[in-house]
Amino acid sequence: MNITSDITLISLVQQASVLVQMVMGLLLLVSLLSWSYIFSKMMTLAKARRQTSKFEEEFWAASDIATLYQRASSRPDNVGALERIFESGYREFLRHRKSGTLESAAVTSGVQRAMKATFQREQDRLEAHLAFLATVGSVSPYVGLFGTVWGIMNAFRGLANVGQATLAHVAPGIAEALVATAMGLFAAIPAVVAYNRYAHDADRLASRFESFMEEFSNILQRQFKPTGR
Repeated sequence: MNITSDITLISLVQQASVLVQMVMGLLLLVSLLSWSYIFSKMMTLAKARRQTSKFEEEFWAASDIATLYQRASSRPDNVGALERIFESGYREFLRHRKSGTLESAAVTSGVQRAMKATFQREQDRLEAHLAFLATVGSVSPYVGLFGTVWGIMNAFRGLANVGQATLAHVAPGIAEALVATAMGLFAAIPAVVAYNRYAHDADRLASRFESFMEEFSNILQRQFKPTGR
């Protein structure tokens, strides 16, 4: 047997046992799905950062926040996360003012609750699929290791029918088993790197949202003028 010519990646996969092939197929599917989420999340977070920075500049440069609210409410499907948080808070503020609520604390509390609810929805959207990447990063190496262990067991079990074991008999079985470990690492490493990066980016955006919510609540509290006095 010519080991150098026989041991190729395709031949190793083809010669592997059915269970090991199933493990490899599962890891390949998971890896492809992970990469689709990685690229999707990269674009989503990049867009969220641009929209957040743009709205922060517009908000602090604006002389009338009512104009910003009218613009945001007129195109609800084309605004960023921070702008939706602002819109929900200012809508609640207008509702209290229209109803004639006199207590500034009640207005501030209502505005904060409205913004907090929108904040949670936006945070869930930013963190979508991160749990999947974390799971792939932590589980894939063990799935690959399972395939490796099973393949090595089959390789040594096959030696029972061989009178004299040589490298030509052992190498293909060991190599095809190790392919499963390699595929597990191939699926896990990008997922772990992407999860750590995107979780950090999502946390930074969440911190910016929370800071804006506090500052905006203070602005509305100062601007609030109860009716009927």
